[in-house]
Amino acid sequence: MTQYLLLIGVLYVGVLFFLSLRSRKEIKTSSDFMLGGAKIGLILGFMTFAATLFSTFTLMGMPDFSRNNGVGAWIFLAFSDAVMVFFILWFGFYLRKRVGSESFGGMSRLLQNCYQNKGVGYLYFIAVFLFLVPYVAIQIRGVAIFLIEAFPDFIPVWAWSVFIVVVMLLYSELGGLKAIIYADFMQGTLLLIVVWLVAMNCLDNVGGWSALFEQTANTQPDLLSPPGPKGLLSPQFLIASCIAIAMIPVTQPQLSTRLVIMKDYAALRRMAVAVGFFAILIIIPTVIIGLYGALQYADASTSSFLGSVLLREQHPAIAAVTIIGLFAAAMSTSDSQLFAMGNEFRGLIGSKGENNLTPIRIAIFVFAAAALLFSLVSSNELVLLARLSFSGTGIMGPMIILGILAKKPQGSFMIGLSAVALVIFIVSQLGWIPQQIFNMRLDLLLMILLSLGALINYYVKK
Repeated sequence: MTQYLLLIGVLYVGVLFFLSLRSRKEIKTSSDFMLGGAKIGLILGFMTFAATLFSTFTLMGMPDFSRNNGVGAWIFLAFSDAVMVFFILWFGFYLRKRVGSESFGGMSRLLQNCYQNKGVGYLYFIAVFLFLVPYVAIQIRGVAIFLIEAFPDFIPVWAWSVFIVVVMLLYSELGGLKAIIYADFMQGTLLLIVVWLVAMNCLDNVGGWSALFEQTANTQPDLLSPPGPKGLLSPQFLIASCIAIAMIPVTQPQLSTRLVIMKDYAALRRMAVAVGFFAILIIIPTVIIGLYGALQYADASTSSFLGSVLLREQHPAIAAVTIIGLFAAAMSTSDSQLFAMGNEFRGLIGSKGENNLTPIRIAIFVFAAAALLFSLVSSNELVLLARLSFSGTGIMGPMIILGILAKKPQGSFMIGLSAVALVIFIVSQLGWIPQQIFNMRLDLLLMILLSLGALINYYVKK
């Protein structure tokens, strides 16, 4: 495997830096660096959106999540992603209309303009920083623990994490967002190929699709329906998760940026449909791998299960492609999110960041360092950490939608309500207050109250 890995790895990194240097020649302003310098078409738009959305947790987190919680994971992501496609179409239309022909300085600046209030931009930035840094961290963590399983006696997990961050920063700092978009195209293609190769090998080992479900029904029937053996996938969990995932294109700046830089709305519309199709193609094999893991590795640790299924059971060439694919997935999502936070910072500092890349690059480095530190102390529950990130940024969703849809400033009520909700959510995650109130999940209750607050605010100001 090492020979294949060196060959494919050198080729991959070489192509990455070629694209980065090529993109660097097109950078003239901070807008070129942060927004890619040009509008993008259907193919690049679809692949960069999908690759940024489906990251390390897809190939590492989802199989392990399905192994422990069953086919309800399909409902958790597949149905939620279908709802998200609607939000891409609906929110993308109004977002692009609101931005118009102006340079997009990030959601923070746009919200300041919508509400005519400086505080709303800082509130959004704080929420993004608090919940996207952990999401970047799980990309780093996921690949690092996988590399430890592949090369157990080489270097410690923290060294792998540092290596991943250094390569990511070097590449993205050279070529900006356009280079990241090119890398997304390769990463999305690799991820799709790898996950299906692994899934087909799993099916072959158990005797096919029917045999997989028959054996699961005989040994662990609870895996074949929600809420699963651990009771996690309850109706409230699935509804709250659906809302959090649907809010991703609204609240996560790396995706809202991609909605803005699409060539036109027709391209965005086709891109949304393609992303929905890609989601189905990605999620089906992760459920297969997960059920296979429940049969063959029910008592194994996460790293042992993934190391066996993704590496030791595969042909050395496929194992090498899997490692490169995971590395690419981590880089693609991480640098997209770091750049998005950099663009939010650029929007907040205003004219100082228009033609000066130095403070933006420093900010991106600080964000990367924070994600690196968090990756060293985070758990291996990649899917639940990802969901936490979606839920945390989702708190800002009603406030953002209100600001984008309203034709005049909406005052400070919704800003204050969102700030209070954010604090309550953070405190609940720290365990200082219960995560259930009157038998209802707190995150779901907060989203209901915020949505009602936004609706009332809209009609009062109208």
